[in-house]
Amino acid sequence: MRKPYTYKYCFMKKVLLLFTIIVAMMTPARAQDPHFSQFFASPLTLNPAFTGLFSGDYRVSGNYRSQWRSISTPFTTGTAAIDFGILKNAINYTDIWGVGVMAMYDRTGGGALTSTYLSFSTAYHKGLDPEGNHTLAVGIQATYVQKRLDQTKLMFENQIDNNGYNPALPSGESFAHPSISYIDPNIGILYNGLVGESSNIYLGTSFYHITQPTETFQNENNNRLTARWTAHGGGSFPVGMGNRIHVSALYMKQSTASEFTFGGAYGFDLSGGDEDNPKTFYLGSWYRLKDAINPYVGMEINGFTVGLSYDMNVSSLKPASNYRGGMEISVIYIHKKSDGNKYRTLCPRF
Repeated sequence: MRKPYTYKYCFMKKVLLLFTIIVAMMTPARAQDPHFSQFFASPLTLNPAFTGLFSGDYRVSGNYRSQWRSISTPFTTGTAAIDFGILKNAINYTDIWGVGVMAMYDRTGGGALTSTYLSFSTAYHKGLDPEGNHTLAVGIQATYVQKRLDQTKLMFENQIDNNGYNPALPSGESFAHPSISYIDPNIGILYNGLVGESSNIYLGTSFYHITQPTETFQNENNNRLTARWTAHGGGSFPVGMGNRIHVSALYMKQSTASEFTFGGAYGFDLSGGDEDNPKTFYLGSWYRLKDAINPYVGMEINGFTVGLSYDMNVSSLKPASNYRGGMEISVIYIHKKSDGNKYRTLCPRF
């Protein structure tokens, strides 16, 4: 006799939870930007100053994330990007001037809110020593943002009756501007350096939504997108026999929301120390404080680095999510000419 009540209770719980998440994302003062657990594999969303910082001729990267499938229709985020160096024969040998383009989409609430981003970034990495083993970069980024709201895919409290969600009931809500767009500038700085002969560290900070553009689906124009800033760093260190350990951390704050993630991966060398054609298997984990554990497995071969991670939710949502959060995959391809590359010092990978 208690099964129908239990089912109804669980259904209502998930509907209300989904509604809460959507409302939170539609409220500029509390919303968080789309971001990845594998933040180290999405350089152009982490810091514009990463543009062009790699050992190769050009870099193509992509990310895909699916989150909260255990609760309802998953929230999905994806990116595709390319960046490369320019004027290599015209600037100082120890410097890099990088440019990049990135497209990103974010789909939440079963398509209720769809956001698309098109970013153009550039960064200049200035060599601080004659060998170029230490660089300091400043990067800027301009992003065209468009957000569309499909009210037919939203669930409101007025549409919940004794039988659960009833789309035939009027929601009592209306939106004056179901589609909005704006230009959003971002900036970042980054230090990258060689320690000893074979270790690397990097430190950076970035500032997003410098102008805090207006973002509202209503007629009011006093809702502004809150600025977001990040501080991040990491390092890579040899551990013998060609293997390396990689560590990284990220702190991010946007309005009242903050996030701290840290962890690392062990890289098992499968190429016998061939630096020109590395083959590496990665195994590690990151932890997002009070939110999720992110086991990670990756493989680097023939210029490709593929990473797979899964968020094991440990936050207050775990009763509804059953510890299940989001699956994420990343792919990075770095093209290198056979005659080598101008910039050969260690670059950040995690």
